Amino acid sequence: MVVLADLVSPGLLQPDVAAGVGVVLVLLVVAGVSAAIWRRRKANAGGGSADAVPNVFTAALGRTRASMRDRFDQLFTRPVDETLLDELEMTLLSADVGVPTTAKMIDRLRGAVKSGERDAGRLRGVLRTELSAVLKVGDHRFIVGDARPWVILVVGVNGSGKTTTIGKLAAQLQRDGKKVLLAAGDTFRAAAIEQLTVWAERATCDIVATQEGGDPGAVVFDALQKAVAKGYDVVIVDTAGRLQTKKPLMDQLGKLRRVVDKIVPGGPHETLLVIDGTTGQNAMSQARLFHEATPLTGIVVTKLDGTAKGGMVLALASELGLPVKLVGIGEKIEDLRPFDPAAFVEALA
Repeated sequence: MVVLADLVSPGLLQPDVAAGVGVVLVLLVVAGVSAAIWRRRKANAGGGSADAVPNVFTAALGRTRASMRDRFDQLFTRPVDETLLDELEMTLLSADVGVPTTAKMIDRLRGAVKSGERDAGRLRGVLRTELSAVLKVGDHRFIVGDARPWVILVVGVNGSGKTTTIGKLAAQLQRDGKKVLLAAGDTFRAAAIEQLTVWAERATCDIVATQEGGDPGAVVFDALQKAVAKGYDVVIVDTAGRLQTKKPLMDQLGKLRRVVDKIVPGGPHETLLVIDGTTGQNAMSQARLFHEATPLTGIVVTKLDGTAKGGMVLALASELGLPVKLVGIGEKIEDLRPFDPAAFVEALA
């Protein structure tokens, strides 16, 4: 059998032909290397297989990881005693896991120690199990169901990244073949309307908006009527993020829900609270207030890549029973990612 290496030898081909074959070989090698680099970059960006997801979370949770996993690496090499449990407790609290959730976890670990568990590695396994159990609340998947239009109500305080999250979500849904309509229900701030309009252009989707100070209910009404008439798949409704007093917030959200249900019976199908991950335990008070104002179905945590307080994800799940469905781990449109509980725990513990 003659191999390619033999073909470029002067004995088999003329020099000019051999040179040509050599060039082809070089080009094939370069193409192979380029393809490998492209696949790696795609995987790192989250566009590859599910196996790349843990790497994404590990990188995004750098600061939280430094405050938790790196500390766990140190602690779980030591003898198992009460001092170890005390320091584990402080590590969890410093990452804003929250007092009630931390207390439950430490009680479970203390129970394992009292039952005779003295191996630090196995005790760490108990901790991972407890972290995973905390996140098993509701359905963490973000999906678009069969109803048309599928109505998503998005709430959150000003500055949480709410409008940006809506824009990124709209862009992703459009890319997936969904026909998306935005409803600019935050009429309290002109900047919110302008920002959402810019995102609608980026996402190549339509928007229904009015002037600053307009009636949010009227905007949502018009948007849903258009969605029904024109066959839109998804309507994403922005809302005002004022928290000065609780009653106006409840009244406005209640009105919007009634408007939605009148035009699209059973809607909104998803009510997402957007929370800035850097706010730590303040996120808990926000979540409680909004959950009282309107029944939430899930949470979106933004700026998760810029905080050492990522443990608040655990607190939200444990204390409010709310699943985190999406997380923001960067500035790019594709950096709004589905939340993966297993990858989250692996990155932290």
